[in-house]
Amino acid sequence: MAPGHVAYGMRASFGTSHVGPEHVIAWERGTHVPDAAEFTALAGALWCQPSELMGRPSTLLEHRIARGVSAEEVARATGLTLDAYLSMEQAGLWAGDKRQSVKLGEVLGLPARDFIAITRLEEELARLLTEAVSTRWQAHIRDIAKLVSMERRDLKGPLSTMHQEYQGLLAATLSRAGGTTASGEDGRRYVEDIVDHFWARLPGSTGA
Repeated sequence: MAPGHVAYGMRASFGTSHVGPEHVIAWERGTHVPDAAEFTALAGALWCQPSELMGRPSTLLEHRIARGVSAEEVARATGLTLDAYLSMEQAGLWAGDKRQSVKLGEVLGLPARDFIAITRLEEELARLLTEAVSTRWQAHIRDIAKLVSMERRDLKGPLSTMHQEYQGLLAATLSRAGGTTASGEDGRRYVEDIVDHFWARLPGSTGA
């Protein structure tokens, strides 16, 4: 399809009367980015889903567009006013309470990893995981399961493995340092990336 054909399809079927071939060319070249309405119309004109035109969504707006859900639907599902929801979406900062966050995850079909990122719970997850690998992971599995909305039995393997990995790094550090320290660079880096280590051990958590 030529740019003119795409622009015509958008105008004829999706009401984006302002879109011309020059818009499509600019989007293709990456000099301009379509807004939400234009992006949805573009996907329709190309006979594909919005998610097929974007990489892995990361923002609240991108998740909504990829899911094909309107802002009004999200606001209604979460019990927010439309203005309040749009304000959060534009700022890129979700500020709903726990119940509203659960509803958001449901209406957007957010996988666990995306839900944690969107609702800004990564810091809490990192804290719990760090405590789990540095002490007894069994003592923290309940809180972690509740935070990521998973069954405890599905977390036993990943947490046990992470605990062994981290303790192994500390043991290696002690060996190299003659028993004088347990805070080596390898252990520090492991903790810095602990959330990524966690998701990597949970099949299906990437949102792919």
